[in-house]
Amino acid sequence: MNKARSFFCCLLFLPVLVFSQSTAMVDGHPAWIMQGNIYEVNVRQYTPEGSFKAFAPNLDRLKAMGVQTLWFMPINPISRVDRKGTLGSYYAVSDYDAVNPEFGTLADFKELVRLIHQKGMKVIIDWVPNHTGADHRWLKAHPDFYTKDSTGNAAIPFGWSDTRQLDYSNRIMQDSMIASMRFWITQTNIDGFRCDVAWNVPGSFWTRCIGQLRAMKNVFMLAEGDKSYLPRSGFDAVYAWDMFHMMAKIAAGERPAFALDSIRRAYDTLYPKNALELNFTSNHDENSWNKADYGLFPGASHAPFAVLAMTLPGVPLVYSGQEEPVLRPLSFFEKDTIVFGKFERAEFYSHLLNLRANNPALASNASFRKLSSGTNASVYSYLREGGGKRVLVILNLSASDANYLIPISLHGIWHEVFTGTAMEIGTGKSMKLEPWAVRVYQY
Repeated sequence: MNKARSFFCCLLFLPVLVFSQSTAMVDGHPAWIMQGNIYEVNVRQYTPEGSFKAFAPNLDRLKAMGVQTLWFMPINPISRVDRKGTLGSYYAVSDYDAVNPEFGTLADFKELVRLIHQKGMKVIIDWVPNHTGADHRWLKAHPDFYTKDSTGNAAIPFGWSDTRQLDYSNRIMQDSMIASMRFWITQTNIDGFRCDVAWNVPGSFWTRCIGQLRAMKNVFMLAEGDKSYLPRSGFDAVYAWDMFHMMAKIAAGERPAFALDSIRRAYDTLYPKNALELNFTSNHDENSWNKADYGLFPGASHAPFAVLAMTLPGVPLVYSGQEEPVLRPLSFFEKDTIVFGKFERAEFYSHLLNLRANNPALASNASFRKLSSGTNASVYSYLREGGGKRVLVILNLSASDANYLIPISLHGIWHEVFTGTAMEIGTGKSMKLEPWAVRVYQY
């Protein structure tokens, strides 16, 4: 029997964990994500030890901050052939069915997942299906799993010299990939996957793959990509890259606040009605290569754009160290430990994450209504409604003072989210907004 098929068949008979999970779905998604959030964990840089065991003591702090779902960057071993830097890229995987010894053991990861679930949180892992590292065992055992370059060698995708491109026309390779993803659900009880370069993998594969995974567990599937076929192939959420890039342009003074509307209209046209967007001001790529969020949203400008990411329809993301904050790019291929201690933004994020968790007006499928800003091109204001609750967001997306007149239709006693103060708004009087001002109310 072909070794790949043998491996796949054997996995079907592995002992299956009894999963502690809800099977509830809302709008085609796991119910728990609808008022949830994602916190991306860079294990290597999170602690001086850079291990699962060293990360575990942070769980209580993150739970208190309101974090619900932990996304771990790839935890697999890293290839040594053509390795970049001393430690290499997480995204050059040498074995899909093993743990990077840099982080610990499979037993260590299982214990970490158990602790996370014990605290009522969820776990997704980063998965790299488009390519493998340059010395993945498949390169010798199954060279037909890879596309070939003009010399007959495994092709290098997009100039990423430490990786090799997988061939999705090979059905056995597809089955082997699905088998490895099933392995992690079966053996560790994770709650889903963030799929790297999902946009370069065929939709037909994702439909098969996600269908098989969901037959096992009600997993959450996040695609790194924004192509319209991804949610139609089964992904719950896609990257809101266009929204992120437009926010950066507005922060730089290159576009007016209302430019966000064109992005929202495009999403409404491009995606199925139930598709979710992942909203963010930083992630591992944007931090390491593109100055997020320390350069794109510097100083006081961070707050209004973080509020956008936390309160727009979709799912909000926080990257490791944003709560500190880390105001530099983290190294991708070397040890570069985050120094925690100040937690200057932790309370700010806690208010927003807990507001989303507790107020159905911020659920992913709650309604969104843009409010008129009159002739003021700096102010962006909107109303979210759901479950009989309302959340009003007013932001000055500029470095200048601005005035805003709240619609009379919203007149009433609202509670300011960050202080809990009750105040009457919508009285017909103009509200003065300082540069980069944030006003968030619930009713």
